Amino acid sequence: MTTNAKKTRVVIIGAGAVGSTTAYTLLLRNRMDELVLIDANHEKAVGDALDMNHGMPFLGGAKVWAGTYEDCREADIIIITAGAAQRDGETRVDLLKRNVAIFDSIVSRVMKVNSHGILLIASNPVDIMSYFSWKKSAWPVHRVIGSGTLLDSARFRYLIGDKLSIDPRSVHGHIIGEHGDSELPLWSLANVAGAEVKLTAEERDEIFLNTRDAAYQIISAKGATYYAIALALDRIVTAILRDEGAVLNVSTLLQDYHGVSNVFLGVPCVVDRTGVREVMDIPITEQEKELLHRSADKLKGLISSISSI
Repeated sequence: MTTNAKKTRVVIIGAGAVGSTTAYTLLLRNRMDELVLIDANHEKAVGDALDMNHGMPFLGGAKVWAGTYEDCREADIIIITAGAAQRDGETRVDLLKRNVAIFDSIVSRVMKVNSHGILLIASNPVDIMSYFSWKKSAWPVHRVIGSGTLLDSARFRYLIGDKLSIDPRSVHGHIIGEHGDSELPLWSLANVAGAEVKLTAEERDEIFLNTRDAAYQIISAKGATYYAIALALDRIVTAILRDEGAVLNVSTLLQDYHGVSNVFLGVPCVVDRTGVREVMDIPITEQEKELLHRSADKLKGLISSISSI
């Protein structure tokens, strides 16, 4: 029996290491009906699409092509991974001014053809780029999502599990705040099956430092991070397209969140087909609240320094 159900379409803008790995991850997991790659270097996008299409006899399913911004018109989710690459030793916030100019052009072109989709931002510094994309698009805030601290939280859970010899899927823990140097661990909520995580202060410090500095370690070793962030983006896409109502640590606009307002930061949110349906009101300690305010103030200062925002 035929059906007129709309095909789900995901567009990825930026076919660099993160964009192409995300595309391949989504394809392998059969997340959508149509997958479009857009890049300033169109031939690179063509090559990636052709390479993936040659694997279709092993996969079937999705239609993949290298497209243009016109293909954003029917997109359910537009993932932006484009931007200047993070250099060895460069902080995420050092990327800010270079990437704002790039995003100004990208978001403007998306807006011309799409007013209903969800923007999913992965380019760094992701919290500021998400804030800028929201301001530029004038879309409802729930439809502009940053990858936030979802990857940081996964790194945190992995390192705790590795230390305790426990499957990281059984570890519950959150990194919140900036996806970057001012992020903070919520040790007060970290647990394994509800039980307190039994680690010394020194072990906790080591785990957090390795969580926070993971990107620097990977970039120093191989030039870029892309496998784990692709999996994190796949998780967000899945929560949206399947209308899951999943709790994920994504970046969204905070309003009086433990006293923090008017800034995008990564916190636990309910993600479904509408985007960010709800920001979870989780309990945190006074010390954690102070660190969250420091993270917010840092990003606000950077935002205020850019006249175009």
